[in-house]
Amino acid sequence: MTKLLLSVHVLVAILAVGSITVAASMFPRQALRAIGGEEGPRVAALLHRVCRGYAVAGIAVPVFGIATGARLGVLGDAWLIASLALTALAAGLLALAVLPGQRRLLALAQGDAPAQGGAGAAPSGPRYGAGSGGEGPAKAAARLAMLTGVFNLLWAIVVVLMIVRPGSTTGA
Repeated sequence: MTKLLLSVHVLVAILAVGSITVAASMFPRQALRAIGGEEGPRVAALLHRVCRGYAVAGIAVPVFGIATGARLGVLGDAWLIASLALTALAAGLLALAVLPGQRRLLALAQGDAPAQGGAGAAPSGPRYGAGSGGEGPAKAAARLAMLTGVFNLLWAIVVVLMIVRPGSTTGA
């Protein structure tokens, strides 16, 4: 059972998180190309849908990771706790900064004014990423690219922790 849980955990991590990291990394440039009129917003819209869809599927990564950790008896190990904390931080960054920033740039690319107020409107302000504070599209895209880079770096650190497992007694 442990091998099955670990296999599903790794497969979902590769497919979901890997897809998000690639799509989110490509998004700022594609959104700028659409805003600049070099091409339509279809590619940027597709990349945003990939990020949103796989973010939902990515919830399975920590679920199967925790189940695997429980079976291995390592839930109290520092490397696993650190990995879970970094995973939560990455998820928060994705939900609160990257996806809203993508929505705002996509609205600009589609010729819509970014959502202001009302139900379902994305939060605004500097801590929520691209398009806030009256900044131009290039600056908003650069900020979004930086936030995406931080998201990707967090996942890279989690992968290293999962492989190296510092202090683990199960042998790495």
